[in-house]
Amino acid sequence: MQTRTRRRKGNAREARRELRQAAAGKNPVHAGLEGGGYKPLKQTDLEKIHSTALDVLETIGIGDPSPEVLEYAIDAGCWLDDNQRLCFPKTLIEDTIAGAAREYTIYSRSPAHADVHVGGYHVNYSTSGEAVSIYEPEDRSFRPSKLVDLYDLGRLVDTLSNIHQFGQMVIPTELTDPVEHDFNVAYALLAATQKPCEMTFTDAKNVRPTIEMFDMVLGGEGRFAKKPFLSFGGCPIVSPLRFGEDNLELLVETSKLGLINDIAIAPQAGATSPAAIAGTLAQVTAEGLACLAIVNIINPGCPMTFAIWPFISDLRTGSFTGGSGEEALAMSACAQIGRFYDLPTSVAASMTDSKLPDAQAGFEKGITAVTAGLAGANRILESAGMLGSLMGCSYEALMIDNDMLGMAQRVVAGIEVNDETLSMDVMREVALGAGHYLGQPQTLELMETDYLYPELADRSAPGAWEEEGSLDIMARAQQSVKQILSTHYPDHLDAKTDAAIRAKFPVRLATKDMHPGNGRW
Repeated sequence: MQTRTRRRKGNAREARRELRQAAAGKNPVHAGLEGGGYKPLKQTDLEKIHSTALDVLETIGIGDPSPEVLEYAIDAGCWLDDNQRLCFPKTLIEDTIAGAAREYTIYSRSPAHADVHVGGYHVNYSTSGEAVSIYEPEDRSFRPSKLVDLYDLGRLVDTLSNIHQFGQMVIPTELTDPVEHDFNVAYALLAATQKPCEMTFTDAKNVRPTIEMFDMVLGGEGRFAKKPFLSFGGCPIVSPLRFGEDNLELLVETSKLGLINDIAIAPQAGATSPAAIAGTLAQVTAEGLACLAIVNIINPGCPMTFAIWPFISDLRTGSFTGGSGEEALAMSACAQIGRFYDLPTSVAASMTDSKLPDAQAGFEKGITAVTAGLAGANRILESAGMLGSLMGCSYEALMIDNDMLGMAQRVVAGIEVNDETLSMDVMREVALGAGHYLGQPQTLELMETDYLYPELADRSAPGAWEEEGSLDIMARAQQSVKQILSTHYPDHLDAKTDAAIRAKFPVRLATKDMHPGNGRW
């Protein structure tokens, strides 16, 4: 009897194995899920915000336009008022919205990773942040971030399935020369991952040479422009309602080249925008539309992310608070405003004010990440690894957040309801038969296609957890980080191309740091 029982269990295990193999690649979460179900603003609210933004641009305008932008804008029908502020006619803004790019794609350099399609209600999660420090869990302190950290973080993201794009997470603080900084950030991204990427520049003059580097990797001049695998960030607005000189130059340069303008406009409610969230939304919408107008005046139809990112102040201190409920609400509203205009969007979410990956970080990140996805933001940046109101970054938090983003995406994916999933026949079979659904073919199939399982979060019984060492999620994350970064050294640049890049550009990432045995992990 025992032998027959073991045989039946063995047959069941074999059946489960076959079903799991058949279901391979049918993960319930993936890049480009459709959101849009959460709408914190009513249609009348959206119309009022739009009308106010047009009034702001026509009667208050944007300060500090550069001479080049001023020339473009005046020719298009804008004017300087008595305060030397650039004012935009409502008809120009409305025409700009009508003719702007509705979508774009950031390509993967490998079929192993999905392209990031930006537009409609497609939802993708990306890192970013440009923090200046790295959290060290051993002594619970922060140290300055370095170029090798950017490379290592990229290698880690290269393995994390719930993060769809690798955006620049840290600043190499040891690189003070703008040319060295920009070229080395670009090189680190290229070497670390073939997922779609994002970076910013310290000097607009470095854009064209960096495109040359990208063309070298793709094997020919002009190939990057045809299939861009990277978007270019920047903050061309200094709120309230002024252009920022350096990033405005970057916006002009990337627009001339027809590249993806991946801007971010980040007023802080109560400090650089009104404390009233509705007023902040109106101001940041005006600032975003001003940038959209400049891009389309320079190069009609050039892709631009409508990236309005209002940050929230803790009004007791005036400090930025990225993990607040108001932040979740404001970013979701911005995603909705972008959909109102049918423009490609990004927002910042999964930020935390906690200084370490703890319970506070968990609830702040989880709430903001899932609401942004449900609102249909196309790209959700800052989505993993960031601590301390974006001042710090953590390898361990990046691992933990990958699990969290999987759960967020599973919520965004929703529930499929059809004749098959309503399961009438399955209910009949079980009710008249075994009396339970364990081992039922539908259960075995859907366990792999409809259910998502965490890589780090522990679901074992307390006794089993104790037997395995009573590890918390931070300890498990440390183990995973060390295991991945001690072994995963991707060969994304062939030796010939790498040598050519190093001969032409001042690459400071040592080759020994890009191979096992370097002593870091």
